[in-house]
Amino acid sequence: MAEARRTFGPVLLLGLASGTLAAVAGAQPWVSGSSGTVDTSSASAAAIDMSGVRESPLAAALALVVLACWGVILVTRGSVRRAVAGLAAVVALGLLVTTVLAFWSLQEALQDALFAASGVDTAEVSLTGWYAAALIGAVGSVAATLAAVRLTPSWPEMGTRYDAPTNEVVAAEPEGNLELWKALDEGHDPTEAPRPLD
Repeated sequence: MAEARRTFGPVLLLGLASGTLAAVAGAQPWVSGSSGTVDTSSASAAAIDMSGVRESPLAAALALVVLACWGVILVTRGSVRRAVAGLAAVVALGLLVTTVLAFWSLQEALQDALFAASGVDTAEVSLTGWYAAALIGAVGSVAATLAAVRLTPSWPEMGTRYDAPTNEVVAAEPEGNLELWKALDEGHDPTEAPRPLD
């Protein structure tokens, strides 16, 4: 049990680092290429509409959902925490599938866009380092979220002292001068009638 509790920090750090890496990489170009005089790395490529053929907005969005789930896992307890960990694992698997499928789909989409822009029927297309970073982030997210599903019951939880108060505490009516001054120091109005508890 104590060893399982010690996994909280490492798994959380792996999950946050992997999710952040996948989110950042998902907003960057995953493929580059050239066809004839058109090159995606040149300034002239900015005039050509290649939106949606070099990046994977879905992967970036899924990575952000995984990060949001980690935030919820930090502040919840019990079955809610485990349910959110399960949701994070499903989303992380979706992120991994999206990233793997992009290996073929983005290269083909960029190749078609280069053919249309250049009028040439040959093109050279390759993956960028951002794709590798996104893949590493997706794999790390899957590993961390699956570990969270298994280990959350043994992880430490926030104490109930951080919960919102359920009943308002009514200060006792002070008696004598010393109690009046103490009540004033504590921010209570000694002349105010006590309110009944809800």
